[in-house]
Amino acid sequence: MGRVIRLEDLEVLVCCGAGGVGKTTTAAALGVHAAAHGRRVVVLTVDPARRLTQALGLPGLGHEPRPVSGVGGAGGGSLDASVLDMRQTFDDVVRAHAPEGTAHRVLDNPVYQTLSTSFAGTQEYMAMERLGQLRDEAAATGRWDLIIVDTPPSRTALDFLDAPRRLGAFLDGRLARTLARPARMGGSVLEATLGRLVGRGLLADVRAFVSATDTVFVGFRDRAEATAGRLRQPGTAFLVVATPERDALREASYFVQRLHEDALPLGGVVVNRVVLGTGELSAGRAEAAAEQVSDPVVAALLRVHADRADTARRQQRLVRAFRSGRPGLASVQVAERPDVVDLPGLAGLAEDVLAPG
Repeated sequence: MGRVIRLEDLEVLVCCGAGGVGKTTTAAALGVHAAAHGRRVVVLTVDPARRLTQALGLPGLGHEPRPVSGVGGAGGGSLDASVLDMRQTFDDVVRAHAPEGTAHRVLDNPVYQTLSTSFAGTQEYMAMERLGQLRDEAAATGRWDLIIVDTPPSRTALDFLDAPRRLGAFLDGRLARTLARPARMGGSVLEATLGRLVGRGLLADVRAFVSATDTVFVGFRDRAEATAGRLRQPGTAFLVVATPERDALREASYFVQRLHEDALPLGGVVVNRVVLGTGELSAGRAEAAAEQVSDPVVAALLRVHADRADTARRQQRLVRAFRSGRPGLASVQVAERPDVVDLPGLAGLAEDVLAPG
């Protein structure tokens, strides 16, 4: 089936998939591999586990990319890593797009302070925005030639791509336009009702927020649309990560279909944490042998083998069903492994991901 991606051909790699499938670790591993082969890489992750930051040799990750030591070197490659800070990214965009004298009114508004961290879609939108910021910096400084993005986990769709539309719909909606109008003598029935429900103070904060952000969010939407457009250009690929479980593969199917519908470049699918190498001894024969032997340790080992062989058979059945309707889709199975705890472990994972499927 071929390799799922060729890192040497890419400028942007977007790793997507449901939560809990190893997407973040895969993104970091591919960054380590690319840097070791001479690329200048930055990995933007959403919520790295502590063991992953330890594997990268960093006590923690922040908004600004930090260099990962021990990667690259003689080949000229380098690896930087950062974590998505929603509030910092949101604040940066407000400062960049707000008219003079308006930014502080937006940043100090209680409604903005809630929206910037908890509004539905904020994390996904800010991941898109942060990607745009990193691309701009890469173009201006040449600091990176490959950006790898670990998108927020989604259980239903590519919210990463939908968030700008949802935010735009909210700000262009009837309620937002109504709240943005200055209050008239006596107020409207809608305003009076809202005032009783949520309180006059909150209603005033909402009105002030919507009015102050009118021009800011025009810049937000324009920038997000430009970033989305660049994701369709040559040099970009999406990599879908899943596990060999029914729900995860169902999510992967949705991602593949959605990327196709949106004409976004799909590199392939990584099926992670697969039980491989159980040998020729079937689960049934192992169970039967366990009943016959007198040594309890041997019997226990045979039953462990039987359980793994049964799991492997079930997983392969699911993977075959997933692949059957997509004969041209590049995919690779990556064997289950202990938690990655160091750079060699990440490099080994990347080799498995990049192996021919």
